[in-house]
Amino acid sequence: SLSLSRLSLCVCAMTPALLLALLAPLVLVPATIAFLVRPRPVRIPIRGRHVFVTGGSIGIGLAIAKRAAAEGAARVSILARGLRRLEEARDEIVRETGCGDVAIYAADVRDEAAVRRAVEAAGPIDVLVCNQGVFLPRELEEQDMEEIKFTLDVNLLGNFHLIKAALPGMKSAAAAAGPRSIAFISSQAGQVGIYGFTAYCASKFALRGMAEALQQEVISHNIHVSLVFPPDTETPGHEEDIKRRPVITAIIASSSSGMKADEVAKRTIDGIKSAAFMVTCNLEGIILSLAAAGVSPQRSWLMALTEIFGAGFMRFVGLCFQYSWYKAIAQHHAKQKRN
Repeated sequence: SLSLSRLSLCVCAMTPALLLALLAPLVLVPATIAFLVRPRPVRIPIRGRHVFVTGGSIGIGLAIAKRAAAEGAARVSILARGLRRLEEARDEIVRETGCGDVAIYAADVRDEAAVRRAVEAAGPIDVLVCNQGVFLPRELEEQDMEEIKFTLDVNLLGNFHLIKAALPGMKSAAAAAGPRSIAFISSQAGQVGIYGFTAYCASKFALRGMAEALQQEVISHNIHVSLVFPPDTETPGHEEDIKRRPVITAIIASSSSGMKADEVAKRTIDGIKSAAFMVTCNLEGIILSLAAAGVSPQRSWLMALTEIFGAGFMRFVGLCFQYSWYKAIAQHHAKQKRN
């Protein structure tokens, strides 16, 4: 009985220390991660700001422009190549949102001088959304170099023209103007290679390196960079794109569920407002971002914690996807040989 009493006293004495030992990691780990995450969390308002969207006459770009206008942007500017479609888009934005200041600029992002003139005419930009893009699905061997150069010029180099033109005005804005944003619309094909998307993937993968380096260069000016990864999105011409895809491309691309342009636009604007670096749009996008987080910027300690402890499992999920894709490729080529 005496021994049991002594044991009970020892257990009681140890309980606070044991609880402290158990609870300490639960507090210290999140606290350490919260201290480490960079850049620091910030909110970027849309209301009362000037939002400039390229590729803004159709599809995701038009949906983003509408969303910004609906959320109270003081001015929405859209840039695209075709003037007639720009005029139709402007009327559509005004009609659906009531925004009283929608400006349109006809320019090709491959033309540095034309882009510079459009940006200068638009005035200081608070939120720049680089959305322009072309998509020509085909095996690399079947693509000529003109197609490849066109893809890279629009999807990658066009962004350099835009940033070079817009950055001086964004940096010189008074501190009272608040935080500003540059958002690149990439693709889930900018996170994982896909058969038949070789040139397209190259153009979209490059945006990540560009965005990561640019964020380091502009953070001291209160400018925050976001990288958006939409899946297949229902846009004008999307059905024709699907028809032109190689068979294997269609199989692999079906691994991620498609979305509507307005759904992607909502997630884009939400991501911009939270200044998230990686902006995902669906479950598959979250899996890809967790698996490919690497040393990318992260503002959310909770997401950082998820990346740290979820990376191993997401790598396993990624291996499962790769297994199914390479199996489909092998089966397709075996079938081709039999025929």
